[in-house]
Amino acid sequence: MNNIWQLQEAKSKFSELVERALANGAQIVTRRGQKTVVVLPFEEYQRLVKPSNSLAQFLMSSPLSGSELAIERDMRSPRNIEIEP
Repeated sequence: MNNIWQLQEAKSKFSELVERALANGAQIVTRRGQKTVVVLPFEEYQRLVKPSNSLAQFLMSSPLSGSELAIERDMRSPRNIEIEP
């Protein structure tokens, strides 16, 4: 089944485009012959953007986790710069 739609066709048959995305997965929309956007079910989108683990888990899995690395902030004043208009 074809999952590539020209933009004009996608606009005129948007309901069908959505139904096909729900039934068959991602649908690609082209503009001027170039693949431009993808329409996909919301659950699939959530799966793609959901982080695989939390920030805390990510930091704890670092090779530096548990090391004695001490990071201190430089307390000196920032340097002066001139901004030209």
